[in-house]
Amino acid sequence: MDRYGVKRLSGEAGGGGKRPRPEAPASGQPLWQEIRAEGLSCDYRLLFSKAEADEIFQQLEEEVEYFEGEMTKLHVFGKWHNIPRRQATYGDPELTYTYSGVTFSPKPWIPVLNRIRDRVTLDTGHTFNFVLINRYKDGGDHIGEHRDDERELVPRSPIASVSFGACRDFVFRHCDSRGKNAVRHIEPIKLQLAHGSLLLMKYPTNVYWYHSLPTRKRVLAPRINLTFRKVMTVAKK
Repeated sequence: MDRYGVKRLSGEAGGGGKRPRPEAPASGQPLWQEIRAEGLSCDYRLLFSKAEADEIFQQLEEEVEYFEGEMTKLHVFGKWHNIPRRQATYGDPELTYTYSGVTFSPKPWIPVLNRIRDRVTLDTGHTFNFVLINRYKDGGDHIGEHRDDERELVPRSPIASVSFGACRDFVFRHCDSRGKNAVRHIEPIKLQLAHGSLLLMKYPTNVYWYHSLPTRKRVLAPRINLTFRKVMTVAKK
């Protein structure tokens, strides 16, 4: 199956399209969408109302402490590169997370992050002990194709991606259809992640599909994305 489907839930009417967009909640209940393809399993919804999302975005802007100095570089293809966005990690004590040659030790949870995490847990039934925060100042900031498949993650655990600020394109690409040596032609899946939305990426999505946030020069406003993860706790020797 090279095409994907969007299954509407919670009383939604009508068919799915290639670029799912959030719809207005009915009776105060946000609507869910299932996004499915070969090896891809995601659920999408608006998690916060606009007023609540606006409030949380402002709190994040005021309270999150982003990396500085050497922690703003990543090791890719044997070279060190400046990260084209700002990053921070928060989580439970004694956790570590290695990404592109850099090992992160998270800062302690702060109230606004606990607020978001509690809502995600309430609505998904999954618990998380770590969050990676990416701030994109405008459409020039971006993140290249990658999979969230680091060895520290609890096997088969989902990743909850919560977005605030500017609505940006989010692109999935199947591993078999990447690059000049692609073995199959599979159309990429393009979503738009709205202000206050949640994208739950479930197993085996990150086994088969890369995802990215490409540059969009027409986007002038900032975006903050939080990916909540379940990281394994390693006992001290």
